[in-house]
Amino acid sequence: MYERIRDLREDKDLNQSEIAAILNISQSTYSRYESGNLDVPTEVLIALSKFYNVSVDYILGLKD
Repeated sequence: MYERIRDLREDKDLNQSEIAAILNISQSTYSRYESGNLDVPTEVLIALSKFYNVSVDYILGLKD
């Protein structure tokens, strides 16, 4: 999952600060999500899936 959220962000040419601002969280919190040091809350998973137009299952690695 952590690699997928990083790849989705990089595919949109966004840096961590930009996506963190969209999610209304700090860059350091988002960085911890990408590194796997902090579990991604459900509401953030939903927001990411809507933003990237992918399913939560895709982000979680349950679907390709």
